[in-house]
Amino acid sequence: MERTIRCRWERGEIALGMDEAGSGRSVVLLPALSSISTRGEMRPLFDRLQSQFRVATVDWPSFGDRPRPRDDWSPDILSAFLNWFLSEIVSPPHAVIAAGHAATYALYQAVYHPGTIERLVLIAPTWRGPLPTMMGGTRAWFARVRAAVDHPVVGPLLYRLNVSRIVIRKMAREHVYSDPGWLTGDRLTEKLAVTRAPGARHGSVRFVTGGLDRIDSRGAFLDLARHANVPILVVYGNETPPKSRAEMEALADLPNVRSERLAKGKLAVHEELPDAVAETAIPFLNR
Repeated sequence: MERTIRCRWERGEIALGMDEAGSGRSVVLLPALSSISTRGEMRPLFDRLQSQFRVATVDWPSFGDRPRPRDDWSPDILSAFLNWFLSEIVSPPHAVIAAGHAATYALYQAVYHPGTIERLVLIAPTWRGPLPTMMGGTRAWFARVRAAVDHPVVGPLLYRLNVSRIVIRKMAREHVYSDPGWLTGDRLTEKLAVTRAPGARHGSVRFVTGGLDRIDSRGAFLDLARHANVPILVVYGNETPPKSRAEMEALADLPNVRSERLAKGKLAVHEELPDAVAETAIPFLNR
C-alpha cells in the first residue's frame, strides 16, 4: 500500500511517499541518498520480503520523486526524521536494511536511540559523499558550490548540467550498476525525472559535496558500527569502486559484523541484483 506522510521540522513541512505491505516482524528499507535515489530503488527487495515480513520503505526528506522545499538540509534534520519515522510512523523494534549513505544514519540511530533497531543489513554502506571521496576530504569551496546551486537564477542551470542524461549514464556505468546497459530506456527516464523534481537540487548538492555526511572519518564510521550493539550484516558487490569498497571491508573486522561479498554488483547492488541480496539477507533477518 502506498501512502503519503507529512514530516515537520523547525522550518517547514514536507510530504513524503511511503510504501508498506506484509505482516510479521518489521523490516524497514531505507534508500540511498543520491541525485537519482528514491524509495523505488528498494522496491525489488520490498517485493521479495513482503511474503515473510511487515515491510515499509520511505523517501528521505529532500530526496524522492516529489517536490521538495528549499532548506539547508543537514544530517541533524535527516537523523531527526529517521528517529520520528522509526518511533512513531512504524512501531519498533525493527530490522533495518539501509543502502549507501543511509547505512550511516541507521548506525547512528542504533547507537543514539537504542531499542528502535534490533538488526541491521547495510548494503554497500558509505559515509562520505562523492566529492569528498574523490578529493580525499572536505574543502572550503564545497560550501560555495552549495550556495551557487541554491541560487534561484544560476542554481538550476548549474544543477541541470551536472544531472544531464550524459552525466547520469556515465556515473551509473562507472560506479552504480554492473551492467552498462541496465540504466536505459524507461529506467533512465524514471531516474532523470527524479533529478527534475522541483527543489531536487538542494538535497542533491549537499549529498554530493558532503553536506549530508553524518560523520567525518573512517574511525567514526567504525566506532558507530562498534557501538551499535546489534547484529550487523554488510552486503556489497565484488565490482564496488575501490575507495568505497575499502570502507566497506574495514567493517568486516568488527566482532558484531558479518560481511558478504557478492560475485557481482556495484553501489546499487540491491536494485540491480535483488535476488542475490535477498538470498543473503533473509536468513540473517530470520535469526
